[in-house]
Amino acid sequence: MPLSTLAAVQIDDSLRSKVPLISLGLISSTVSVAPSDSLLLQEIADFVSSLRSGIALDEVQALPEVAATRQTYRLLGKDPSRYRGSAEALLRRVLAGKPLYKINNVVDVNNLISLRSRYPVGSYDVDRIDSNVSFRLGVGSEAFKGIGKETINTESLPLFADSLGPFGSPTSDSERTMIRTETKRVLTAIIVFDDAEGLPLLLQKSQDWLKQYASAAIQETRIV
Repeated sequence: MPLSTLAAVQIDDSLRSKVPLISLGLISSTVSVAPSDSLLLQEIADFVSSLRSGIALDEVQALPEVAATRQTYRLLGKDPSRYRGSAEALLRRVLAGKPLYKINNVVDVNNLISLRSRYPVGSYDVDRIDSNVSFRLGVGSEAFKGIGKETINTESLPLFADSLGPFGSPTSDSERTMIRTETKRVLTAIIVFDDAEGLPLLLQKSQDWLKQYASAAIQETRIV
């Protein structure tokens, strides 16, 4: 049975005990998936231009939000240079002069949120998520096929999992729950490893971008 409410998304106590500041900003919405329009692509291009004029590539890992993600990975036993948070990977890509992949409006908004906030952000097809979701540590031989990547070793990695297993993490997300043209219901998750004081405002801005660029109808929001 697909995920029905954001109340079904919880942070596992064992993870929270290790990372007390951890929080999730969640948005449930219905969307119209399509190629990104020129306004969204221009907003992303303008922001990337401002990043390139204000931050050097070798400064990325010292940014507070990125540093908090890296520190969390070290604490949990993951090498943050091998398993980079998705926000750090995006920032490094654009600051190295490489273009962002253009996927669709929902994924491109996801990347805009991540670039602007410097937090890992995931967007998932709700109808491919089974029932309750736990944000927890990966265990044993757990793994999933990453989007456009090889199989991701999720042991000791913070991850989203349902009854079918892991489907997303701050490093990479799975093919199972990725956003497709036929996707209608989306869970957007902003993953924060430091002080979440600015998360309510970020959630509001994220809703605005989803409404503007993906014709989103917001069903529910929640901070966990």
